[in-house]
Amino acid sequence: MTIIRTIPESEAVGDVAALYAEDLEVVGYVPTHTKAMALNPAASRAFEALIRSVAKPLGLRRYELVTLAAARGTRSKHCRLAHGVKALRVFGEEQLERIARDYTDAGLSDAEVEMMRFAEQVGRDAAELTDVDAQRLRDAGFSDQEIVDITIAASARVYYGSALLALGVEVDLPPMLSEPLRAALVDGL
Repeated sequence: MTIIRTIPESEAVGDVAALYAEDLEVVGYVPTHTKAMALNPAASRAFEALIRSVAKPLGLRRYELVTLAAARGTRSKHCRLAHGVKALRVFGEEQLERIARDYTDAGLSDAEVEMMRFAEQVGRDAAELTDVDAQRLRDAGFSDQEIVDITIAASARVYYGSALLALGVEVDLPPMLSEPLRAALVDGL
């Protein structure tokens, strides 16, 4: 149970109601993480703007791979499940389950695997990254901007997942995820 009181959907007005409506349209319900973060709509919108600034140049596929890997590094069930839903827009369920269990053996390109390895380490402990890690991204063909965008996307996931954990936000179990996919996304976290 979260340590904060969120605004029930029936009482939401203004910016909070708009944030709720967006989730209703996209995922069919208002997740607990949206309810918690909507208590500061300006911060929610700023976070969304940051995400759009890196997701657009990365593309949805790469952005979701980075996000899933960083969420794995931070052990964020919230983010793994929420982005499992979003990743279904670009991956079939079988491949997404393989990615969730072991992205190094999921039919991804070498560059995608390297990008996920880097993002997972950002999530786990960015202080342990060295120039060698960034060089591996460059060797995989990523430009300077792409390396920055990958790093920002992974770091943003660290922020969001940490905030949800600190607030004690309940983990949603998105109804559109099958039980095997849910398990693959959160096992070992």
